[in-house]
Amino acid sequence: MSRILRPAARLAAATRTGVVAPRAPATTQALAQLSRAALSRNAYFGASQTQSRSYADAAAGQGVKEYTVREALNEALAEELEANDKVFIIGEEVAQYNGAYKVTKGLLDRFGEKRVIDTPITESGFCGLAVGAALSGLHPVCEFMTFNFAMQAIDQIVNSAAKTLYMSGGIQPCNITFRGPNGFAAGVAAQHSQDYSAWYGSIPGLKVVSPWSAEDAKGLLKAAIRDPNPVCVLENELMYGQSFPMSEAAQKDDFVLPFGKAKIERSGKDLTIVSMSRCVGQSLMAAEGLKKNYGVEAEVVNLRSIKPLDIETIIQSIKKTHHLMVVDSGFPMFGVASEILALSMEYGFDYLDAPAQRVTGAEVPTPYAQKLEEMSFPTVPLIEAQAAKLLRL
Repeated sequence: MSRILRPAARLAAATRTGVVAPRAPATTQALAQLSRAALSRNAYFGASQTQSRSYADAAAGQGVKEYTVREALNEALAEELEANDKVFIIGEEVAQYNGAYKVTKGLLDRFGEKRVIDTPITESGFCGLAVGAALSGLHPVCEFMTFNFAMQAIDQIVNSAAKTLYMSGGIQPCNITFRGPNGFAAGVAAQHSQDYSAWYGSIPGLKVVSPWSAEDAKGLLKAAIRDPNPVCVLENELMYGQSFPMSEAAQKDDFVLPFGKAKIERSGKDLTIVSMSRCVGQSLMAAEGLKKNYGVEAEVVNLRSIKPLDIETIIQSIKKTHHLMVVDSGFPMFGVASEILALSMEYGFDYLDAPAQRVTGAEVPTPYAQKLEEMSFPTVPLIEAQAAKLLRL
């Protein structure tokens, strides 16, 4: 009976919230509603964050095009499907509806139903199928409509995909990519708005990346598909529609970004701000506010890779600025920010002039009420205020 009633419940939820129900077919109208919901929060959360982005190529400028994160992911998938016939995409609505967030748009028509495969609503089932295919030598890209739903398949991700190479003595690889939206979203409450970076980052055998810009998205996704080990690509749905300049080098089909290598998005001498995913843009805006209001030059480090973690770049930045703050949308307890602070104490304690600080999500399931939701995640004013407090300004 619950199976019969679930579609009606989702339709009621969509009507009540004014945003696309998480598992309803993602129509253009529904996506527009979701975009409007996200845009209503832009002024507070700082969602339009493209102006500070630097190019992948130091020469910059020549041949640059604007890409949304969605377009960059789509191009990466198309290039890898074209280059390797072992690659296929599997997930809910990835084929007929072009993906819940239109990341797989046009791929069914181009590559056919054997390469782009729609599944029933059963994460445990289709994720297990994808892991089995990877263990048999194929290279599946398993899309979760949101990583919150991947909790239904966490046994397959952790116990089957992540641990098999070690348990087989290095004989049995598992080339699989798990991807989909992760972290803070707008107006979807506790069960659809959570950051899993720390969850998957804590598992030996998994590689975890979290892109911010279009170049990040394309380069990291392509690297994930080519990697012989399981990789979690944790995207953010509020970034899908954001545009970024894509360098000529990044537009080529051989463009990949190495795992375990962070990128300095903004150079500075007074404070190191380490961040990931959507919080990178917020940190860049806070850095501009610090410069305008206090004359402080903050260095913003885009992690890109959660595991492996580029602790070397972080320590080198601390040596220059002597102050550290980590911005993380996850929960404060046992999170990515906590790990970075601990490693910084181990390897960079003597270079710090003040205790390292963190700005994280609140210790609470994400509220549905908008004002409470705004209090539950890092914001540009909060990052700037905490940085000023750290520097005793």
